[in-house]
Amino acid sequence: MTDEPAHRLDEGALRALVPGVLASLVRRGEDFDAAEDALQEALLDALRAWPEHPPRDLRAWLVTTATRRLVDARRSEAARHRREEAVRAEPRPAAAEVGDDTLFLLFCCCHPDLSPASQVALTLRAVGGLTTREIADAFYVPEATMAQRISRAKRALHGRRLDQPGDLAVVLRVLYLVYTAGHAGRVDLAGEAIRLARRLTLATEEPEARGLLALMLLNHARLPARLDAQGRIVTLDLQDRGLWDTREIAEGVRVLQSALALQRPGRYQVEAAIAALHDDAPSAAETDWPQILSWYDDLVALDDDPVRQNPAAVLGRAVAVGHVLGAAAGLRETDRLREVLGGRHRWHAVRGHLHELGGDLPAAAAAYADAARLATDVAEHEHLIRRAAHANRR
Repeated sequence: MTDEPAHRLDEGALRALVPGVLASLVRRGEDFDAAEDALQEALLDALRAWPEHPPRDLRAWLVTTATRRLVDARRSEAARHRREEAVRAEPRPAAAEVGDDTLFLLFCCCHPDLSPASQVALTLRAVGGLTTREIADAFYVPEATMAQRISRAKRALHGRRLDQPGDLAVVLRVLYLVYTAGHAGRVDLAGEAIRLARRLTLATEEPEARGLLALMLLNHARLPARLDAQGRIVTLDLQDRGLWDTREIAEGVRVLQSALALQRPGRYQVEAAIAALHDDAPSAAETDWPQILSWYDDLVALDDDPVRQNPAAVLGRAVAVGHVLGAAAGLRETDRLREVLGGRHRWHAVRGHLHELGGDLPAAAAAYADAARLATDVAEHEHLIRRAAHANRR
């Protein structure tokens, strides 16, 4: 008789358990750094033991094993000897607690005492389950540098009680930073941000969480058309819309509609509505610019000082004005922004687009050239150079 075959370990399922277990340990007052170390050791134990002897409750097994690791660590330190008797096995969490784990852990990683870079790195490490090497590769920094950044973040949380309600707005901002960090490397950061945002919407009814998820989906749907065969940027008006992911667009629209139905609009919902109108247009010429301008009016009205607080919104509105009321009207909008935004490449690029829209090609070429001189991103610099050259040739 042959032995019964070992169970295959589902590493994806194992990874999905990590945030909940870590949140359970931190929620009861464990130090973040120590809890993560203990969980990593428990995961190694799971990789060795589960293929042959899978437990009935995977999450409870990890919690119990990690708790034992923490107990062992305490016993090795005389200074913590008095706390040894207070340590006991973690009980099975209630269903409500499990559902709130992702939100709770995101709040911990997005603690206001951490820098934005540290918040992003710790979120990807603790909630996303990415390795330090994967995070380092995604941000084009050495693994040692990223390890130091994560260690500093965990040290900053050392000794703090992480049981107070966090700021969801900070969590959303961090997820958006993850999304906008790029798509290169072994890890698709945009895809990772979407995955985390989906989990966040399961833990909160806040419409802005759904708005952010919708915005990510609607923008991410255009990813296949954003670069040509040579890896060069293709602007929205020239993209092959047949390459857009229609299923992702449909999901983004559904999520957005569910958020807007709550009638508590915010920045991410409005930006998602603008993205949805772009995605809905069969061609650039059929874009519903009047409706887009209306949404931009709502977007800039959300801030007391939109020029400084959300410059991308006021520049986007200037483009919409140009398409609805004419290029000259759009250029007058940019003139009012010159003092604050005139030193930014985006301001010059918008003026180049509006000059081109109005048929003033020499002025368009000059504006694109000015934008290229100010652009710091290599791909965007080269794109603006090509736009200037194209305007000069026409």
